Formats: sequence, structure tokens, C-alpha cells
Amino acid sequence: MQLLERAMTIAKVLASEESENSLSISELSSKCDLPLSTLHRILKAMIKQGMIEQDEQTKQYRLGTIWMELGLQVYDTMDYISKIRPELERLARDVEESVYLNKPAGLDTIIIERIDSAANPIRIYDQLGIRIPMHIGAANKAILAAMPVAQAREILQQLIPHKEIIELEKQLEQIRQQGFATSHGERTAGTSSIAVSILNGFGEIVGAVSIGFVSFNVSKEHIQTLTEYLLETGKRISMKLGYREK
Repeated sequence: MQLLERAMTIAKVLASEESENSLSISELSSKCDLPLSTLHRILKAMIKQGMIEQDEQTKQYRLGTIWMELGLQVYDTMDYISKIRPELERLARDVEESVYLNKPAGLDTIIIERIDSAANPIRIYDQLGIRIPMHIGAANKAILAAMPVAQAREILQQLIPHKEIIELEKQLEQIRQQGFATSHGERTAGTSSIAVSILNGFGEIVGAVSIGFVSFNVSKEHIQTLTEYLLETGKRISMKLGYREK
């Protein structure tokens, strides 16, 4: 178990923005807080499994392609290619903004897709694969609002103080009533997002689709237009996944 935990720590460090795609063994030793001898043994095992690769010239380490292979397999299991991605691409074309897909993962969500609009040179860049705590951002709040109240509260109790839970639960109730969530500058100043949850045929939360945009000088009319397109997209994706409103 300890070996697995250490291997995952190494992988996460290599996947982080600070790694700049590759790191030396001394840099990994420092960032992972592991002795060089121990780290060397783990790296050899990870290379054998395709989890990491070593550049022959620089001797630096980077993530292996196995992560991409497994990720693509996950896409297939959630009907991603055939049912979800075309709708995300359509939405990005219609609204000319960046579109995201977040998937729940414990107390966080993971950004598993970003579709940028070719028509809009101004883009909000959120890295694929990053984890965002469930209480932050429109996508996550849309997911929480679509959960049973008790389940959402259990998650929030592990993330924020009790006083903040009361206020956030009021926001979640409003999201349930209006059918979408909004966020302004929670993660990046000067940016906003609108999000809706998507459900499968069992009524389970699959994730959330969101539109991210620069909030400077954006009219209420434009935000209303974005919201209408997003609501329709969310409904179509959920219906493609088998969900039927009661």
C-alpha cells in the first residue's frame, strides 16, 4: 500500500503545472520528500509499468502514455465520444466561448474535457485533469445541487466550516429552483462561469457542463443567451444518457 501511495504521489507531482512536463530525480526527491535510493527503486518499477518515462538525453522523468490510454478507455465507458463530446462541440460553436465537462471524484471534481471556440481568441485556460474542491465553482455547485440534500451536506461537512455550509446550502436551493449555477471570480479574478448538471438513465450524477467566459463588459442579455444554450445542451446530454424527467 505504501508503494502504491508513493507511486501516485510521484505521478501527481509530474502531472502538476509546476513540473513543466519533466523533472530530474533530485527535483522529484525534494518534491515527494523521498530518499534518492527509495525513489530510484520506485521509478524503475513505474517505468516497467509504463507509468513514467525517462528521457535518454536529459535523464529527466515524465508521465508515461499509460495514463492517456486508461483515460481514453474511461471516456468510452461513459459514452463520452458518441454522446457527450458532440454536444460540447456544438455548444462551443453556438456560444463562441470555452466549454468544460467536470466529473465527480470524491470531495472534488475533475475537468475531463475542455472545448475552446475557434471564433473567440480570448480564452480561459483550465488544465485538463485538475481537481477542484466540490464547494468551489459553478460546475461543482451544479453537481452538489443535483445530489440528495443529505449527500451534499456530508460532502460539505468535510470541506468547509458549519457557518459556511448554511450559506452554501441556500445557494444550492436557488440552483435547484432555477436549474443552473453561476460563479464569478471564485477561482480566477475577472472570469465567470455558468453550469448545469447532467444525469444518466438511473438519475445518477454524471457530471456538469459549464461555459467559462471573461466577465469584463459582458451584458446581462449575453449571459441570458449563454444560459439558454447551456440549459438545452444539458437536457440533450442527459436524454442521450437515458435520463427522463419525472
